Amino acid sequence: MQKYCTQCSGAVEEISVEGKLRIVCGKCGTIFYRNPLPIAAAVVLNSERNVLLVKRKNEPRKGLWCLPIGFAEIGETIGDAAIRELNEEAGIYGSLVRLLDARSMVMDIYGDVLVVTFEIVKTGGEETAGDDAEEVGYFHPDSLPPLAFDVNVHAIHNCLKEHETEWAIQDSFHRLESDERENLLSDSLVSFIRLNAPVLTDLWFREVCSNPLTASFSMVQPVYLKNRTMTELAHFSDWLLDPQYRNDMMIFYRTLGLERSRMGFGLHEVISAMTIMRKIVLSYAHDHGIWDRAIDAYRVLELDRRIMLFYDEAIYYMARGFEDE
Repeated sequence: MQKYCTQCSGAVEEISVEGKLRIVCGKCGTIFYRNPLPIAAAVVLNSERNVLLVKRKNEPRKGLWCLPIGFAEIGETIGDAAIRELNEEAGIYGSLVRLLDARSMVMDIYGDVLVVTFEIVKTGGEETAGDDAEEVGYFHPDSLPPLAFDVNVHAIHNCLKEHETEWAIQDSFHRLESDERENLLSDSLVSFIRLNAPVLTDLWFREVCSNPLTASFSMVQPVYLKNRTMTELAHFSDWLLDPQYRNDMMIFYRTLGLERSRMGFGLHEVISAMTIMRKIVLSYAHDHGIWDRAIDAYRVLELDRRIMLFYDEAIYYMARGFEDE
């Protein structure tokens, strides 16, 4: 604790002011407020979504890993301090993305500090341990080493939370592009369609029987048409979600095409009826969903793509069955 006043050189003492013990000059009355020291930290993610950490070379917590972190200096913003510390400790340059966390902490050496953490995107440089670091490296969020400061744990968690939707969309898109059928974001909508098979069947039946392009359907027993359509929609999610049912899907539509041919339908009517079903399924999913978030919008776009591809294939096998006759 200081002994003399910086204003008048008078002796200071610790007394209660505003309900707290504060250092006060007994001569001029100047109150010396003690505030938390500002510390800036940076969360940097690489393209594999791993977190950049540095191994501490000095106390406090020497030998433990932490985010690039250090005290802000006079004349710089807290954001600038985070960028500077990143360069000094890890050798790279960056730009601010967002504020992640602001949290108080007590350190043995420095007392009360306020740690402000930003997400920073790398813009240049090479990962190299600086003067205050022994090592630098990227770690998967699920296998981080013990961290020197709990505030770093909170900041990393907040950063991952910020990317949750973005990464879920990216992962689902890559699985779709690679023809993987498991754990896609639109799976919930596929199940939604199956659950609403009776409603979709009625909508399809009314339109297909009144559309001039599918006139022959109005002359077929309604029970037969509805039962066949219900069977199709009941298996829809299995066919779309599980590759092991792919052969069943091919057999079903090829058999259906053969049946339609024997019943006297024109091929153009069969294709038009399938196109109507595709339109109804897509419209129903659009009209009964809640698309408030980016992930919801992506989910329905992904469903559109999957259904379009599915019915393109179904129409192909239907036409093959039609030709079998």
